[in-house]
Amino acid sequence: MPGLGYRLFMAATLGLLCATPAQALYPKKGDSSPHAGVSDARRRSIQGIDISRWQGEIDWTRVKDAGTRFAFIKATEGGDHLDPNFRKNWAGAKKAGVPRSAYHFVYWCRPAKDQVRWFKRHIPRDSDALPPVLDVEWNGHSEACGKKIPREKALAKIREMLKGLQEHTGKKPIIYTDITFHEDVLEGEFNDYPYWLRSTAAPLRHRYERKQWEFWQFTTTGRVPGITGDVDRNAFFGTEREFAAWRDGRFDIGSRQWRGGEPKVAAPKPAARPAAAATKLANGTPPKLVPLARPPKALLSRQVASTGSLKRN
Repeated sequence: MPGLGYRLFMAATLGLLCATPAQALYPKKGDSSPHAGVSDARRRSIQGIDISRWQGEIDWTRVKDAGTRFAFIKATEGGDHLDPNFRKNWAGAKKAGVPRSAYHFVYWCRPAKDQVRWFKRHIPRDSDALPPVLDVEWNGHSEACGKKIPREKALAKIREMLKGLQEHTGKKPIIYTDITFHEDVLEGEFNDYPYWLRSTAAPLRHRYERKQWEFWQFTTTGRVPGITGDVDRNAFFGTEREFAAWRDGRFDIGSRQWRGGEPKVAAPKPAARPAAAATKLANGTPPKLVPLARPPKALLSRQVASTGSLKRN
């Protein structure tokens, strides 16, 4: 067995490797207030950001250079608000080569049809854009629209707006939510849609009654070159192949269904035919069986003596 010193060295090395893959993947990104509870999200190989007017002027070339793989960009809110930086951010991300998605923030005091009309007016129908996002959470910061509504009424509004987003963009929307709203309204609902979940201090499985997730908002205090101050950072659940196939429309990440190009599983090779069977197939006649020669008496006696039972052997 290796000595104690060697075992301690290997354990420390393994711990270092497990603790720092995020730094290895994204050495230019950081967090002004990191939390150990979201370490699994930091280890995901495909990471991005979400932004709005509050990030100010963004240098999208530097954001791309830092390894940003996707960006959720705030577009509309309620039935009459457009983020003032949306068009600039939308064009800047495209020019820099950052895949981007537009999101609509729901106001529960506004009719769903008004909100559908509003985001259809302002969210582009770009063929190269990622699927849009419906941001559903209680708006406690609004005096006019901060009041909670009954669960069934909220679900009806969500259904109408999801349908409107999909009709407008031709792509299946993503649902963004937080812990409280998911518990109040969404548990057990829309299970074939992709979910983008917020948890900045604990693993998602500790906060949500949900078997799977697609995007994880794991910090609001991220630091990314090209953006001044804090920015939300997010992780994608899957592999490079799944991310590319989702972007191409070949993989539904919500239902986990492939629409072509799924990974191939090699079929087992058929067992080789015995020589006798092959001979019969070749000439149509069964082969002649030749009886085995009886071993010499001397050999039989030696085998019995060495094994104890010729019959068993």
